[in-house]
Amino acid sequence: MNHNFRFSVLSLALTVLLISIGCEKTTPPESKGNEEMNVLKAPFGEFKGKEVDIYTLRNANGIEIKITNYGGIVTSIKLPDKNGKFDDVALGFDNLQDYINNNPYFGALIGRYGNRIGAAEFVLNGEKFTLNKNDGNNSLHGGLKGFDKVLWDAEPASGNGNQSLKLTYISKDGEEGFPGNLNVTVVYTLADDDSFRIDYTATTDKPTVVNLTNHTYWNLAGEGSGDILEHQLMLNAGAFTPVGPGLITTGEFWSVENTPMDFTKPVAIGERIEADYDQLKLGKGYDHNWVLNTYNKEEPVLAATVYEPTSGRFMEIHTTEPGIQFYSGNFLDGTITGKSGRPYGPRSAFCLETQHYPDSPNRPEFPSVVLNPGDTYRTTTIHKFSVK
Repeated sequence: MNHNFRFSVLSLALTVLLISIGCEKTTPPESKGNEEMNVLKAPFGEFKGKEVDIYTLRNANGIEIKITNYGGIVTSIKLPDKNGKFDDVALGFDNLQDYINNNPYFGALIGRYGNRIGAAEFVLNGEKFTLNKNDGNNSLHGGLKGFDKVLWDAEPASGNGNQSLKLTYISKDGEEGFPGNLNVTVVYTLADDDSFRIDYTATTDKPTVVNLTNHTYWNLAGEGSGDILEHQLMLNAGAFTPVGPGLITTGEFWSVENTPMDFTKPVAIGERIEADYDQLKLGKGYDHNWVLNTYNKEEPVLAATVYEPTSGRFMEIHTTEPGIQFYSGNFLDGTITGKSGRPYGPRSAFCLETQHYPDSPNRPEFPSVVLNPGDTYRTTTIHKFSVK
């Protein structure tokens, strides 16, 4: 046999063997099915001279959620439809500057106080506190510079089929007029059971008021795809807190029975949104707090479900909070263009903000939002995704 030929054959065999071994070593973790994927981190721009990052959580089923440490904003939520096609169902932008310049709270963490405080003031232990006004005569979502407009410290983690992002922020005594140094931690967790969990905790060194929430704008047909009027909504609530001028609650509890506010059974959002009803006229649609039938501080209970019939996407919301604010995107007017390159028109998204009731610091008849030194504020909200 020709020696050169024999050497070539041996070389070829050795090369094939090495390639085979190399391929086995470089198999992607996701294809093995039993290895944890890491949370991805990427630069997202700068804010006041500091780097801002964006983090990607992804589960074994391909669901992907992106969060930036600027404002704790959920920038993207990609879910499959009934045919397995993934769409982004959260309104927002693909760059940081738009969030800084032109964001009506898309995806943001809200604090210190979600929703409105009437006349931007309250009395706590006999002392009056005056807040910054940013909604007519009222304080909305924390004031001029709420938690949605600050840079949070971020720490990603993964394990046990979960991917998490832990965000922390210290709100200084007097910030936006609120008393006490407030240490806040928010943990976003995406699990392989297709649940998206948000855990909030906070401590203070002075008596203060706290009401944290998330302000994701949802369109389960896909952001930029049109209005949400055909989405079928169920709210586990037999009453709501009516509002007066300025959308400040009157302090009353009204039954939803025989009104357009009744979502105790699934109803299309658009079915009664134009009804001749004073509360809808005040809010130009739905922008109210519903009083949940079940309130459990320790264990999240069902608050709402939403079904989008075209895509088949279905979302359940469980929470430890006593209320949920349903907002039907009434003030979106087409002047904002989002990630899809399409303008966000009226009612092109809805928000379901789990929370304590609006203006609670001025309403002693409402569940308390007071946090004292030595106590820990804790609340959890879980979104569970599926298709029908």
